[in-house]
Amino acid sequence: MLLKTVLAVVTWTVGILVTFWLIVTFWRTLRSRGLLAALRSMVKRVPVSLALTAIGLSLLYLSLVFVEPQQVGVVVSLIAPTGYRDQPLRSGLRWIVPLLEEATIYPISYQTYTMASKPTEGQLPGDDSIMARTSDGQEVSLDTSTIYQIDTEEVIRLHIEWQHRYVNEFVRPVVRGLVRTFVSQYTVDEVNSSKRLDLERDLDQQIRRVLQDKGLMLDRFILRNVAFSKEYAAAVEQKQIAQQAKLQAENEAEKARRLAQGEADATRTKAGGQADALKLVAAALAQNRNLLTYHYIDKLSPRIQVMLVPNNAPLILPLPQLEAAFPATPPAVPKSPEAAPPRPPGPVRQR
Repeated sequence: MLLKTVLAVVTWTVGILVTFWLIVTFWRTLRSRGLLAALRSMVKRVPVSLALTAIGLSLLYLSLVFVEPQQVGVVVSLIAPTGYRDQPLRSGLRWIVPLLEEATIYPISYQTYTMASKPTEGQLPGDDSIMARTSDGQEVSLDTSTIYQIDTEEVIRLHIEWQHRYVNEFVRPVVRGLVRTFVSQYTVDEVNSSKRLDLERDLDQQIRRVLQDKGLMLDRFILRNVAFSKEYAAAVEQKQIAQQAKLQAENEAEKARRLAQGEADATRTKAGGQADALKLVAAALAQNRNLLTYHYIDKLSPRIQVMLVPNNAPLILPLPQLEAAFPATPPAVPKSPEAAPPRPPGPVRQR
């Protein structure tokens, strides 16, 4: 506070000036008039007034205590029956009895105590993470943060029991011990799974109860990071690779199964269509048996010479035999007056 600062500057300035003036006056009187005269000069009105002024300013400075809004004060008193005031000093400008009472200030804002493996993150330099062992014997390293504040109603008890040692001598060892205790109840796989949230919740509840017994209120316990041994990390990585390979093989097998299923469905669909078409053909042939003959003839090339012999069934004579039996150009036959001209070949029909 500005008033407290100004008062301190004025008190120290006046005290130094008065002390210097008294020393100079005493020395001059001692050299000129002797020791007895020098002592008498110190009890005169002016020196006494200056000394009383300096002492008064000092007592005024010591009697004023300004408590910030984020602070609370505990007064140790020589005149109180219990040795301390029953009520803490709240924020504002407060008075105490100088030389007989002394105020100790404590913060009531949130404080965070971090223990981490990185040197720049924790309260202590170097690796300050918590080494713990799981129920199956695996060693893990945990980074934690504990956010808490002093209970205003319990600050006097905290001062009596711990003073300003509560951070390093109470909060730190309690958190480290409880973390090791609770981690030992979980396996390393559980710590590396969704059960980590259960571990964090259990630690939060237990630390909250322990701090509350000493006048501290826990806001939140945070399990910042869990690091495993190199051997376990390598084993987890290999396990993940194996699981990925297994999933890939299962996906490929599923794709092949779906492809085969699709081909089988297509084959069944095609076979069903062909069966329906054959049923239609069979129905048409049942109504008209000559339909097959018609389609058979319709598929023949126009250049093929065929001879149909209707003997209740169509017959096809091979083309080479037809050409040999009935050539397109008949051979030349010498004319004879007696011989009649040959008949050209024609279609033969069986009777």
